Amino acid sequence: METVFVVFRTWGAAALLSLVLCFAVGAGYNPAQAQAQGQSPTDKIDQILVSGNERVEPATILSYLTVRSGDPFSPLLIDASLKALFSTGLFSDVVMERDGNNLIIRLTENPVINRIVFEGNKRLDRDDLLEEVQLRPRMVYTRSRVREDVQRIIELYRRSGRFAAVVEPKIILLEQNRVDLVFEMTEGAKSRISRITFLGNKIFSDRELRGELVTTEARWWKIFSSNDTYDPDRQAFDRELLRQFYLSKGYADFRVISAVAELTPDQRDFFITFTVHEGERYRFGKLDVDSDVRDLSPELFRNFIRAREGSIYNAKKIEDSVDLMTEAGGLLGYAFLDVSPQIRRVRDQRILEVTFKIEEAQRTYIERIEIHGNVRTLDRVIRREFRLAEGDAYSSARVKRSETRLNSLGFFRTVEIEQQRGSQPDRVIIDVTVEETATGELSLGAAFSSFESLLFEFSISERNLLGKGQQLRLGALYSSRRQQIDIGFTEPYFLNRELAAGIDLFRTEVDNFTESTFKTTSTGGALRTGFRLDETVQLGLRYTLRRDDVEIELFSSRFIFPGVTTTSAIGYSLFFDTVDNFLRPSRGTSFRLSQDFAGLGGNVNYLRSTLQYDYYKPITGRWIFHLGADMGYIKGIGENIRINNRFFLGNPRMRGFDVAGIGPVDLLTGSFLGGNAFYAATAGVAIPLGAAAEELGIQITAFVDVGALAKLDLEETDFQGFPIDNSLVISNGSPRIAVGIGVIWQSPFGPFRIDLAKAIRKEPTDRTQFLQFNIGTTF
Repeated sequence: METVFVVFRTWGAAALLSLVLCFAVGAGYNPAQAQAQGQSPTDKIDQILVSGNERVEPATILSYLTVRSGDPFSPLLIDASLKALFSTGLFSDVVMERDGNNLIIRLTENPVINRIVFEGNKRLDRDDLLEEVQLRPRMVYTRSRVREDVQRIIELYRRSGRFAAVVEPKIILLEQNRVDLVFEMTEGAKSRISRITFLGNKIFSDRELRGELVTTEARWWKIFSSNDTYDPDRQAFDRELLRQFYLSKGYADFRVISAVAELTPDQRDFFITFTVHEGERYRFGKLDVDSDVRDLSPELFRNFIRAREGSIYNAKKIEDSVDLMTEAGGLLGYAFLDVSPQIRRVRDQRILEVTFKIEEAQRTYIERIEIHGNVRTLDRVIRREFRLAEGDAYSSARVKRSETRLNSLGFFRTVEIEQQRGSQPDRVIIDVTVEETATGELSLGAAFSSFESLLFEFSISERNLLGKGQQLRLGALYSSRRQQIDIGFTEPYFLNRELAAGIDLFRTEVDNFTESTFKTTSTGGALRTGFRLDETVQLGLRYTLRRDDVEIELFSSRFIFPGVTTTSAIGYSLFFDTVDNFLRPSRGTSFRLSQDFAGLGGNVNYLRSTLQYDYYKPITGRWIFHLGADMGYIKGIGENIRINNRFFLGNPRMRGFDVAGIGPVDLLTGSFLGGNAFYAATAGVAIPLGAAAEELGIQITAFVDVGALAKLDLEETDFQGFPIDNSLVISNGSPRIAVGIGVIWQSPFGPFRIDLAKAIRKEPTDRTQFLQFNIGTTF
């Protein structure tokens, strides 16, 4: 019997064969004629035989087919089987042929990827590229998947502004039907935005409108900016910023007709053109509140309308009014208050009348508080920070305060609190989702600074011991002027009450020979407790027992008295704090008043008072203003104040001056003697350098420091009983002033800070220092 061979080589060949078969049928394919040639269209397939497979089992291959043994030799079934085999991606070639009543399938398997290599990628890390591509080692190689990964890599480069990037995939054939997949990349230069222009703007100039965009034109001095590269998502955001800008200026009909980005032929520059329609300018008309909630009177909520009738229309004022009304509803117990502004446009008068509609709502109560994501931290540690409990009336202010308290713990990377509808219309579920962060730290560090010179530090600490919120710290520090070891433990909720209790033990050696020709060794401990007076005020109490040993050298100042003293002191600290972020504050006030009374035993008697104040406020954008003050006064009770208990002033409190470089000085030895009273104030501005600098952790500040140190207790005789001449001590309490700039960089090697400060008002005996820096790392 004559054998008929049907060969399928590629998807294209398969499609072509289907067309030929269909054409044959349409052209008069005759089953009787096929039967006369010894082939009946009703012939059944006896066997399906598979060859050429190495990794894939024959049973697996047969499971992909739509044709089975016993089926007729149907061209449609065979064609569907061919497509099914190719769709698996396992085979690079498939041949189907008929041998009598047997169907023979000959296969060539796709190779397996041995490894994936990236070459030429200087701007993108290998890990970023591996995360983007879908292919992996030990996966089956297919050209279609490679093409998809090439497009993914190109898109990744385009998102970083490199539209000229070229990616060429190559394979290296290995034994056992394996390949190495190599992506060769030519990254090219960044495609920067050369020009931004506007069409249709008559009221505002191109320069004014460019100032409202996040996207900026490329200029050589914008070295820290990443917004001068083309990004489609950023351009869409710019369209919204333009809309908000015009709506805030009264142009309610404004719209962006188009935003077109054109790439130059060399793919190095973009030209962006915004086409806008400004429309007419509107003013506010009648403003009113309509409330469907009986307990919420319109008269009360009219006070939250930020706009005034007759003023220029501003959409931002409407949003602010809605936010204030919603917040007021939350304070009154309405968790799901819906306030919708209804705007009526009167075109002939060019006014917009706004009615704030308060939809029907019920006062809500806390049904339950659900907590998710806390793997290590105990539930009770989180719940005790909440300012409301299950069954309480809902209050948005208390929910926000609870979120702030959870963030301030330092146990969580993120805290999200959402309100969900409960089982009844007047019930709300507080859903808390936290993402824990590492709270234990074991560090061995080194640093160098103009203040401490070479410094080594070891510390082990845990801020959330056993998930109970307890704090434990053991630390040691060594530098050219200071050696210290300390251990401390804090229980924030002592006896299951909101009462913190802790203990500290320490030993410190401070070498002051450089500026004051004496050395102090202190050994002691402290017991402390603290509790909240309200949400922003805390009171801390402490008892300290300390032994101080003051040593002098041969040529030390005669105004310094050596010896051993024991201090037994009780004290308190009153804290007020509304600062939003402890690491990078931008808004809020902090205040701390502390007093210590020494004289409950020991041989030292004094009253020491200190005051610290900080105020942060955004000026505009990311410009942050900071005002700080630090002052102190110590008064001996029946005795003079010894040098180890006095205040010293200089770097780092007063930049531009040396460590302890301000205040009373012994003219004979040049030793700074400290003082009983000081003040230091600073005013500064944090200057933003752009998103790129912020991502790198770079911040620059400009500052002015003002301070003085004075009032010194002098003895008539030295420690040996010989008379001394007090006229040798210069004590000038006039204010010192320094101005400068500072740069802070959270580098990969650790924090780096440099301050350049110039003392513009000083005394002849002061020691100045223009440059102060600190760099350190941990490993």
